[in-house]
Amino acid sequence: MLVTLCGGVGAAKFLQGLVAVVDPPSVTAIVNTGDDLVLHGLMISPDLDTVTYTLAGINNTETGWGIVGETWRTMERLGQLGGASWFSLGDLDLATHLFRTELRRGGATLTAATAALTAALDVPVRLLPVTDDPIATKVTVADGRVLDFQEYFVKHRHALPVTAVHVEGLDVAHPGPQVLKVLGEARGIIIAPSNPVVSLGPLLGVAGVTEAVIARRDHTVAISPIVGGAAIKGPAADMLQALDGSSSVVTIAERYRTLASTLVIDTADAHLAGAVGEAGMVPVVTNTIMETPAAAADLARAVLAVLP
Repeated sequence: MLVTLCGGVGAAKFLQGLVAVVDPPSVTAIVNTGDDLVLHGLMISPDLDTVTYTLAGINNTETGWGIVGETWRTMERLGQLGGASWFSLGDLDLATHLFRTELRRGGATLTAATAALTAALDVPVRLLPVTDDPIATKVTVADGRVLDFQEYFVKHRHALPVTAVHVEGLDVAHPGPQVLKVLGEARGIIIAPSNPVVSLGPLLGVAGVTEAVIARRDHTVAISPIVGGAAIKGPAADMLQALDGSSSVVTIAERYRTLASTLVIDTADAHLAGAVGEAGMVPVVTNTIMETPAAAADLARAVLAVLP
């Protein structure tokens, strides 16, 4: 069994490549829930949905999120009525949130609701929310405001300078019922190229998860989400610069060196391979930019090649 620690888009692309080169049922994805929210009375899990839609083959590749062939009539009408429409939920996407919310209000855990949703969409990979307990990523911006993650990320287009990030609920959150078990039994653990601060940070902050990964360090490989000092998409580089003082593959190595023995970096950062080694991780240089499914599959093969 292979276990991947996941955020949203980057992780989803990598998983798409991974299932092209290994038996999909042999893969388990543990997914961040720190950016989950309740909006319009609906329980929304953006990272879980992005991974689900991608593996189901229905993701919208133009937007990078949501469902292909989406329409927006409900949100358009809501905006006309004066309702909050800054977080756009497509008409097809709404069905996912209605389904999840109905199950949750009927007593199902997030893990159980996710299993039902992925089964309905014929997702071949097991998806596990990192926790069934509510956790919420909060972002402090330069003017002192503390914003919910989606307000920062979507409403303000992650354009506000960040001074701190914290996750509410971590002190009482427990890992999902299978999370620690699969980490302990995995043939290999892969840390996906997701934002290390707001995607993997909340996931690793759930009780016992970091310790479980550290215990498997020699069987864990991380993929850098930073290429040439920048993020392929999203605010990862800006957050690292603000919080760690730098944003390079060396910064990633310094964050992950206790978790993983190996760091896969892009050819653009080959000149920093020595510095990654000095930071405590074995560098592997390859193309990490997943512009096509074939490129994602090639990246997956490179990762598998360095797993023990």
